[in-house]
Amino acid sequence: MKNLIILNQLITKNLMILIIGFSCVAYIMPSYFSWAVAYTPFLLGIAMFGMGLTIKFEDLCSILRHPKDICIGVLAQYTIMPLLAWGICHIFTLPPDIAIGVILVGCCPGGTASNVITYIAKGDVPLSVGMTITSTLIAPIVTPLLILYIGGTWVNVALLPMIITMIKVIIVPILLGAIIQYVCKSRINTLTGISPIVSMIAIILLIAAIIAVNRDKLLISGLETLIVVGIHNMLGMLLGLGVGYILKLRYDKTTALAIEVGMQNSGLAVTLAATNFALNPLATLVGAIFSVWHNISGAIFATLRRKNSYNKI
Repeated sequence: MKNLIILNQLITKNLMILIIGFSCVAYIMPSYFSWAVAYTPFLLGIAMFGMGLTIKFEDLCSILRHPKDICIGVLAQYTIMPLLAWGICHIFTLPPDIAIGVILVGCCPGGTASNVITYIAKGDVPLSVGMTITSTLIAPIVTPLLILYIGGTWVNVALLPMIITMIKVIIVPILLGAIIQYVCKSRINTLTGISPIVSMIAIILLIAAIIAVNRDKLLISGLETLIVVGIHNMLGMLLGLGVGYILKLRYDKTTALAIEVGMQNSGLAVTLAATNFALNPLATLVGAIFSVWHNISGAIFATLRRKNSYNKI
């Protein structure tokens, strides 16, 4: 068990390096990873199941104890990033494939990596976890509606299939994991120790697979997509900071809010693109590049906030 904990900490600390490394390998040797695209929903389901296993009663109590902060975070999550996506698509006059990919990323809930980045930044981790859980659980309704309203300008959006996909890859795995964690409790210490490792491996493999199958398209649209993704992510974090300052939240809460807003569940965006927007193949590329980029920018942002946090104590 001790070795699992050490391995989990090692992977967590080096997640950014692992994602970049495997993405580079996937680009050079695509055949090693391209097969995994067929298992995109399954891989995301594994990641969400792992998240469910880590949801404890204390986490739910934290949500109930701080409903105002959670509501602020979730509201910021589902307004700032979708509106930024809409604005970026118009300003850059993006082609439909890339536009729907940006919109998918913008309309998704916060990613679980945000909790790790918040911890590194000395932010309010319980608040980050609470925002991630809440935004994820309401995502099957909120995300498809946002995509329908915003993305309908560029492509045809089928609402019901998206809702069904999200229930399958988010709600069912999370509830299953949470139920197992609650029923078994102390008897699943080993499984709980393994689950973050399995979840992170699933996400790394998912990103590498998308990079592998879009290798040729990266040469054509990779730079444009990276610029768009970088602007989207950084503006999201900056506006999240702005909301925290305007509402005069504590430094650690503002840090958590900014990270949660800027870091999206891009794995979900990739899954939705692959399963519901097959006619727009470049849409998956946006989510994959966002996955790589937001871990880099998140780590840099966390380092800056962590250094400054010592002056706020």
